[in-house]
Amino acid sequence: MSTIHLIGLNHRTAQVEVREKFALVEFTSPEKWPFLCHKQGISSVENKLAVKESLILSTCNRVEMIVVYDGDYEDLLKVWCETKGADINELRACMYHYEDMEAVRHLFRVASSLDSLVLGEPQILGQLKAAYRLSVNAGHAGLLINRLLHKAFSVAKRVRSETAVASSAVSISYAAVELAKRIFDDMSEHKALLLGAGEMAELAAMHLMHCGIKELKIVNRTLSRAEELVQKIGGEAYTFDALESCLVDTDIVISSTGSMEPIIHAEFMQDVMQKRKKRPMFLIDIAMPRDIDPAVNHLDNVYVYDIDDLKEVVEENLANRKTEASKASQIVDEEVKAFEFWRGSLSLMPTIMDIENKGSKIASEEVAKTLRNLEHLGIHSAELQEALEKMAHSIVRKCHHAPLDYLHNSYKHNSGEQNTALIRQVLKLDE
Repeated sequence: MSTIHLIGLNHRTAQVEVREKFALVEFTSPEKWPFLCHKQGISSVENKLAVKESLILSTCNRVEMIVVYDGDYEDLLKVWCETKGADINELRACMYHYEDMEAVRHLFRVASSLDSLVLGEPQILGQLKAAYRLSVNAGHAGLLINRLLHKAFSVAKRVRSETAVASSAVSISYAAVELAKRIFDDMSEHKALLLGAGEMAELAAMHLMHCGIKELKIVNRTLSRAEELVQKIGGEAYTFDALESCLVDTDIVISSTGSMEPIIHAEFMQDVMQKRKKRPMFLIDIAMPRDIDPAVNHLDNVYVYDIDDLKEVVEENLANRKTEASKASQIVDEEVKAFEFWRGSLSLMPTIMDIENKGSKIASEEVAKTLRNLEHLGIHSAELQEALEKMAHSIVRKCHHAPLDYLHNSYKHNSGEQNTALIRQVLKLDE
């Protein structure tokens, strides 16, 4: 049975600079996928490792890959580093690696937001679903990843419905607005700008409007998307061309674009601050990779915060969720055992098929023999043959119920392989 590998790094193991370096956000199509599906062959593709299945999850707080692969996981690290032009030793220093059921447990915890910077935040589930779609489109979601991801989604649903781990509105976007509220006591006296119009920006916009922000501008590369958000939340929409003029009249900036390069540089901000007559400005960068060059923080009266700076704010908003996390962990443990049983039972299928095929063959042979004997007595009809076949196959199924039940139960007690061999020997399936 192939091994399920999960390798990655997150906000606990790597600083934001390292997560930026190893981010895999650009792999969004089959052509750009860092792995090659073993079904596609490897003759015409260079520098790609053939694996059975793979999925890539790259967010602001984590970069992870789930790979079904028979070889050494070091091969996976090499591909990761080669695609990013990065040092493998730097990756080893901050990565984690799980196999099989520990990989499953980690994924279920991620999907349930038990491993997030913000415990219980809802964004990770949407990000995981998006990653799954990309894996499907790349042709890398097979039996295991399909089952594993759908199970992860159902585990997350159970955690949310059976616990209060996500009871209050806490997210990275929420934490960013909470930080802004600390800086400005009265939000109704200040103006905010959102750089980017994605999901995180939308959440930040909702929180800002709820706090009574005086004015909200949304600046996005695509004006239509900014206008959509304005229609839903309120505010004014602009393109990047208007960024400088918008910043001059802004007190709070929350940035969350998908740009691969910084958008706001120190020289650019120096011009903005001169036009603002040095009035203080607070910039909160929740993008990954970061939108704001760290050098901007060296300018007078400019205060830049990134995702890692939000940890303190986040911790204070989590007290009422932590008691629920233990309940959620119990749900995860239950579901991991269920998945382990399902995966182990996959190896039963050849034996189950052999038992059923042998039983079907015996039933058919005995029915044919009985019909031949009845012909001498002048007794034969289609209805009789159908009744005999139904009875014979029913008897065989009932006879096979006990050994099949024995096989299924054996996997619950970690003796599946031994008992499968025993059943095959007793029933003479290999003769």
